[in-house]
Amino acid sequence: MCPGGRGGGGGGGGGAALLLLVVLCCSPYSSGFLMLGGPRLLHSSDGALASVCSRLLDQNLQEELRTQRGTGVTHFRTQLPPELLHTDHREDLSCLQTLLDRVLQADLQPVLFVDLSVVFTGSRPGPDLEQRLDVLFEQLGGQVRTWILLLSSTTVREQQFYAELQRIFRRHFPHEDHVLSLGVKSRDLSSLPELRSDLPVDFFSVELHHDCDVESAFGDTIANIKRVSGPRPVLIYSIHLDHCTDHQQVLGNLLTGTNNRFRSDVAPRSGASFPAGFQWGVSSAAFKVEGGWREGGKGETIWDRHQTRHSADVACDSYNKVPYDVSLLRGLGVDSYHFSISWARIFPTGTGSASEDGALYYDSLIDALLASGIRPLVSLFHWDLPQTLQESGGWTDPSIVQAFRDYADFCFSRYGDRVQDWITFSSPWTVSHAGYGTGEHPPWRRDYQRSAFQATHNLLKAHAEAWHLYDQRYRATQRGEVGIALNSDWAQALDPNNPEDQDAAQRYLQMMLGWFAHPIFVDGDYPPELKSQVELKAKECPGNPPAVLPQFSAEEKLRLKGTADFFGLTHYTSRLVSHKRAPCGGSGPEALMDYQTHVDPTWTPTASDWIYLNPGGLRSLLKDISEKYLRERSVPLYLTGVGMPTGGDAELLQDTTRAEFIRRCVDEALKAIVLDKVDLRRFTVESLLDGFEGAHGYSQRFGLHYVDFTSPDRPRTPKTSAYVYSQIIEQNRAGDGLKAARSPPPVSFTPGLKNLPASQVPSQASVVWEKFSHWTEYHNRLYHFGTFPSNFLWGVMSSAYQVEGAWNTEGKGPSIWDNFTHTPGHGIPEDGNGDVTCDSYNKLNEDINLIKALGVKSYRFSISWSRIFPDGMTTTPNAPGVAYYNSLINSLVGLGVAPVVTLYHWDLPQALQNIGGWENNQIIQYFNAYADFCFKTFGDRVKFWITFNDPFSIAWKGYGSGELPPKLTTNPGMAPYTAAHNLILAHATVYKTYATYRPTQKGLVSIALHADWYEPLDVNTPRELEAADRAMQFRLGWFAHPIFKNGDYPEAMKFHVGNKSEIQGLAQSRLPTFTPEQMNLVKGAADVFCINHQTTKKAKYAILPHDPPSYGNDWDVVEEEMWQFPVVVSNGPRMVPWGLRRVLNWVKEEYGNPEVYVTENSMLTVREMATDDFDRVFFLKTYIDETLKAQAVDGVRVSGYVGVPLMDSFEWMRGFIMGSGLYQVDFTNPVRPRTQKYAANYYMDIVKNNGFPAGPDDTPLYNTFRDDMQWSSATASFQIEGGWRDDGKGLNIWDKFSHTPDKVKNGDTGDVACDSYHRTAEDVSMLQHIGVKYYRFSISWSRVLPDGTTAHINEPGVQYYVTLVDTLLQAGIQPQITLYHWDLPQALEDIGGWQNVSMVKYFTDYADLMFTRLGPKVKRWITFNEPYIVANLGYGYGVFAPGVNNAPGEIPYVVAHHLIKAHAEAWHLYNDKYRASQGGEISITLNADWAEPRNPHKQDITATYKYVEFFLGWFAHPIYIGDYSQIMKDTIRNRSLAQGYTKSRLPEFTPEEIQRIKGTHDYFGLNHYTTKLIFPINYAQEDPTYDADRGVGAVDDWSWLESGSSWLKVTPFGIRRLLKHIKDTYGNPQILITENGVSEKGTVDLNDLVRQYYYNNYINQVLKARVLDGADVRGYTAWSLMDNFEWAEGYGERFGLFFVNRSDAGLPRTPKVSVQTYSTIIRCNGFVDPNSGHPCLQAPVLTTTAQPVTFAPLNILGMKLSPAEAETGFNTTFALMIISFAAALGGAVGIFMMRRKHKD
Repeated sequence: MCPGGRGGGGGGGGGAALLLLVVLCCSPYSSGFLMLGGPRLLHSSDGALASVCSRLLDQNLQEELRTQRGTGVTHFRTQLPPELLHTDHREDLSCLQTLLDRVLQADLQPVLFVDLSVVFTGSRPGPDLEQRLDVLFEQLGGQVRTWILLLSSTTVREQQFYAELQRIFRRHFPHEDHVLSLGVKSRDLSSLPELRSDLPVDFFSVELHHDCDVESAFGDTIANIKRVSGPRPVLIYSIHLDHCTDHQQVLGNLLTGTNNRFRSDVAPRSGASFPAGFQWGVSSAAFKVEGGWREGGKGETIWDRHQTRHSADVACDSYNKVPYDVSLLRGLGVDSYHFSISWARIFPTGTGSASEDGALYYDSLIDALLASGIRPLVSLFHWDLPQTLQESGGWTDPSIVQAFRDYADFCFSRYGDRVQDWITFSSPWTVSHAGYGTGEHPPWRRDYQRSAFQATHNLLKAHAEAWHLYDQRYRATQRGEVGIALNSDWAQALDPNNPEDQDAAQRYLQMMLGWFAHPIFVDGDYPPELKSQVELKAKECPGNPPAVLPQFSAEEKLRLKGTADFFGLTHYTSRLVSHKRAPCGGSGPEALMDYQTHVDPTWTPTASDWIYLNPGGLRSLLKDISEKYLRERSVPLYLTGVGMPTGGDAELLQDTTRAEFIRRCVDEALKAIVLDKVDLRRFTVESLLDGFEGAHGYSQRFGLHYVDFTSPDRPRTPKTSAYVYSQIIEQNRAGDGLKAARSPPPVSFTPGLKNLPASQVPSQASVVWEKFSHWTEYHNRLYHFGTFPSNFLWGVMSSAYQVEGAWNTEGKGPSIWDNFTHTPGHGIPEDGNGDVTCDSYNKLNEDINLIKALGVKSYRFSISWSRIFPDGMTTTPNAPGVAYYNSLINSLVGLGVAPVVTLYHWDLPQALQNIGGWENNQIIQYFNAYADFCFKTFGDRVKFWITFNDPFSIAWKGYGSGELPPKLTTNPGMAPYTAAHNLILAHATVYKTYATYRPTQKGLVSIALHADWYEPLDVNTPRELEAADRAMQFRLGWFAHPIFKNGDYPEAMKFHVGNKSEIQGLAQSRLPTFTPEQMNLVKGAADVFCINHQTTKKAKYAILPHDPPSYGNDWDVVEEEMWQFPVVVSNGPRMVPWGLRRVLNWVKEEYGNPEVYVTENSMLTVREMATDDFDRVFFLKTYIDETLKAQAVDGVRVSGYVGVPLMDSFEWMRGFIMGSGLYQVDFTNPVRPRTQKYAANYYMDIVKNNGFPAGPDDTPLYNTFRDDMQWSSATASFQIEGGWRDDGKGLNIWDKFSHTPDKVKNGDTGDVACDSYHRTAEDVSMLQHIGVKYYRFSISWSRVLPDGTTAHINEPGVQYYVTLVDTLLQAGIQPQITLYHWDLPQALEDIGGWQNVSMVKYFTDYADLMFTRLGPKVKRWITFNEPYIVANLGYGYGVFAPGVNNAPGEIPYVVAHHLIKAHAEAWHLYNDKYRASQGGEISITLNADWAEPRNPHKQDITATYKYVEFFLGWFAHPIYIGDYSQIMKDTIRNRSLAQGYTKSRLPEFTPEEIQRIKGTHDYFGLNHYTTKLIFPINYAQEDPTYDADRGVGAVDDWSWLESGSSWLKVTPFGIRRLLKHIKDTYGNPQILITENGVSEKGTVDLNDLVRQYYYNNYINQVLKARVLDGADVRGYTAWSLMDNFEWAEGYGERFGLFFVNRSDAGLPRTPKVSVQTYSTIIRCNGFVDPNSGHPCLQAPVLTTTAQPVTFAPLNILGMKLSPAEAETGFNTTFALMIISFAAALGGAVGIFMMRRKHKD
């Protein structure tokens, strides 16, 4: 404590009034010394009181409060002006209430001084004064708990006056949580008698006067205080010193005197804090928060069955948001999390087999808690009984005891190795009372007479059995505890002097608490009071007693007694109880126990009609429990839930009532521990989140975090109470109310930089382009899995002007941004400015909460120069500003978070701009003085300093282009260079200044430089390469070259600016010159290299204009956008992740590989994206991975990534319409609430994992497939055959479609295609080359039946297929024939095609012909290939033949209906007519993407289910299960009816059709290529389309490898998950993968790396599905055998294993390297360790039975190559690929390194 300081007076030898006040000794409501602060007293003599109060509020009160809180002050003095005791000054009172609110918000307790000495001197208060006091106590009692009445000595002597005041006070505040003190002046002490011992004075208050000239010690004064006060605690609330020269000595004497004289008698609570190891927690309950009511196989609960108009189906969606909730817990700083397990999620019916998915959810939650250092406190049951158990009686059925024991056994066994604290039942009284007694809760039983008591009986037995189970089976190994959490009100007599009311209150407690507590904690039986009342009522009401109490046997009593290792208590409210004899005929507690309940009108009501706030009741209840139940069995008490609800729109975020309630409950708990000796070890607040509150739905909110239940994202936003509770935890952990100081976390760096020569032109760093710019997108995008070094510095960032607000508060001077944003017409959207922005200046605790939740190691922020030195020049710092940054730094260091402090982030004091700003070299010394002050003031805790953020933008955009303040544009050819010159010198000067601090502070200093990347327009053109190099030197090198190389500008800059200047007729270069001294100063003036990176652009050589002179033209470079990369916001930068890797490599090569920190790397998203910022997730995923590649692969010394903005803020010239933060800030709300975004959760995972460690999806499996695995390749007739009119073939729909203008790209057709109609032998030889034993091809319906009917059979067409089959069989290859691959005879389309139900018969007739002619030799048939494409793309979107798109919400469903029927009829035909003789199998091939949620932590998961059901399930469900899926039927029917249709647009199958279709499969044919990220879309209700019915959208992850098709991204993991889905959904059928492959386009490269990667990784995932997941995969087919006609894309996309050279009329086919990749997998029948030397890794000599293929020379890249020559070049590549196979399969590093090695 210090005399003076902010708000304090000073004095020397004259007089001093020290107004930072001190409480000495102790009071019952505090621990240790109470530190009291406050402003000077309010006086209204100089004006109206309200205006004085308002001035105080305007005078930076928040900072005053924050500063005092930071110095240990706990209470704040406020004086009530006397005029408020005379008249009703409502305006004055309102202002005072506002003041008190501010005090409470600052986590201080107001102490209100009421001076009665000036208004009353009598012996008794008159009616007027009593009336005024009543008003004050009523108006201010909710805010003020400590009242001090200042009395004259005359009045004090009349002690009856004070007794009367106490009577008035206690009428309003009957409990100990409000205290009243008597206050006097020390000069009056000698004339005062000792206060009577019976006088109700809570403590004694003294205004102390001391004259150092008169008194040499405090002895006499202290003696007088002691004499008058007696044993009461004493407050010295003000000290007046006269003639004292050494204030500290006087205060030391005071403390010594009080310690020696008071402590022995007054018994202060020295160290009165919560005991070591005390647990602070928060709670939730499964059915209130989880949602996911049907996910993972969860069973129905009684709450699911009995929902009213409210639904808990989604609730808070915690089932999908484990990381979100755990981050909130970290932000709170709790030690434990009390949650419940949903019995029905583990055992859907309550018994039987456990659901693994449900069990895994709790695994993930528990593991996440433990990883964050949070202890799980797990309740096995919190009211949500499985409905199946309720149907057999629920808790009234004795068999439920065993069911619960079995469930507990599973939980102990599964989770007990990690869970040490178990609760069997949470609030079981509510189950019995409300569920089975009053019927207010499910299962809605109204039978208090029997069911409620029987339920309790079984609950107690179940609890005991679970406890004994744990005790006997698990305790020895798991060493945990099992208890029960009982809920109870506190009850006290309505009339404390009435014995009957006293007995009634005890009966209330026995009925509520003793009903459960007595059997467990006392004697194994119900409490005597309950039993005697039951007996009494049985006698009084023999025909209809209010209760039938079951009996425990002697054995049951013994088994029940003592079955708890702790006593859990949940408490909400209190009751006043009076005796009232109940008549017969009723039931329930009051009817049985003869009492009536009441509430004290002074108790604060809540949103619940049964909860009234009386914190004092908590202490009384704790004491009562300790005395009644814990004496014999000494177990600890846990508070397992203390909470209160708010309702409506009241206190949604500013829940000050809850915050104050928590404070008071914490106080009461501490009193119980210290004064009542209660063994309380845990305090838990209910609840973490607003949740589902039963019949009240979401109208009552118990949460510390607000949940927006109207948003599908279910965003969580901390309320005031969350911040308050977090502060309480931190303060009480330290024991004395102050957080223990910690050392600042270390920042690792290697001091000293190399002395490097000037850069050449082009620079040596041009090797970066030579290395990377030739790479394909495959190399650029290939993901790297790995982690950063253990000391890698993860962080987040902000800057002062963007977040602080308080622009003119507490002495801050205006900055250039303040000046600019207050200038009309500044052009910022919505007239935005930084006046308030995030209000971080007043929300330090809120920001610290976010940082704590993220788990980062550093926080980069900037200091506002004008907040420290308002005009930038004065030598006297602004104390409030200094205090703010001290508080911020201290808070960070206390968390173990390293402050990374930027001295200047664009907000120059306007006073300095008025003298020229950075164009004036005087500013260098001003900046140095400012930096020197910061080093001296903060450097003991700050170890990482950044002088300037992005000086490029300061110099060019501020003083050249005018894009940023000060927006100077008059001299763009000189001013930017001058500003930059001064910035560099200022930085270097400050760096030198820090040298004086470095030996003791041991920190580092750097500068954060703008470091976008420039890619040459053409890397093979020297001048374009030089242009890119020059762009880097003019941008990054402008500042980096002088500092990190030779103290001078880059040679390229000096050359170009000098030449331009000469051409412009200037006598000297516009680029300033460093003197030799300055060069020495600048050179090496940084300890590490910090880069800010946003985007990558193309640099194009140009000759730019000379006039007017401009830095922008000096480069002779034109910037071009990288148009192929995504842009998220209008006119925003392109997202080019690999540019960051290249710029890091540039820094390595150009500047001697210094240590590098990425200090800014962010992207903007539009405000409307709110919290679901999936694009930012992609950004972080890709950009940080590029950083990892630079560090792990390239050897760049990247030491930290601290450039992610903490929260949305003022985004400079874009204002608030866009955000870049991990947390959303609602700038429309004056509270500025912060809400976690999806990206925050993702970044937490990166930080936690220290990068991207390889997971199961990324690790190869070495194993083999079944011995009879069917390896195949595939084609389709129209895509390869050609011969479109040969030998009598009829037209098909693709003939017509491809001959229709603008239907197929480039006007391509299938007229010739690959000419396979004439090349059967070549095709078969290619298959032999691969080594497959199966070949899937399709028959052209119109080639065998030209008009589609059997009226005319085209024999040459039939013979073509006979020959193909025979040739295949001769080669040992089995044919797999698809009857229909999209090429319907045009004649049939002319009669309606698949819209016409007659197609079913035509198709069956066609199939019959094929079975007859080919069936004896063909054992594998497929009826249809991808009917989804036929229905939706052919008849819905119309982008495929036949191009129908006139009714996209009706025709596709009709077409699909007919396709399914046609398939079924063909299957039955084969089954009935041919199977016995031919012995083949027949099925259908369905295609499906896999679907992953775009955001896995929200209801996108439901959307993924719809996507798959409307895709795969559309056809699979009728065939494999029967009928369309329910979700399709319900969705389309409901939408159709709403659109005015009389029935569903989805046709219905008759019951007979359902049965005929169901089971028409011999295997599951699957075509799969890619995965999509899915999210829900709410289409307009009137939109009758398939897409609107499905109601989802799809996006691709930026990190996924590209292919030659826009729709196909390389996502190997998807095929495994899809296969498992088929296994789990469709009865684990035999699966044949009938298509899987990838495309390429553009330049031909036979070394098809993407395809090699694709097959290696996709097939390995198939192997995992087979071996690890049990999917019955029998075959795999690579699509496609050769490049072919790719439908609407023509020949531009190539899927083939063989390249077909279409530039050669002979259409030669050449194997790509992927042929050998696939061949090796086939030979190995899976994957073997490439280091094993297994024979299958060696390619055999090929022999073919078919005619050898003669390949024509290839014309590739201007070279004529024979196939042999082409292949030779790739054989080595393939061999290396096999050797490096494990790494290739593992992902990024392997293939990258292989390719790199080959190139080298």
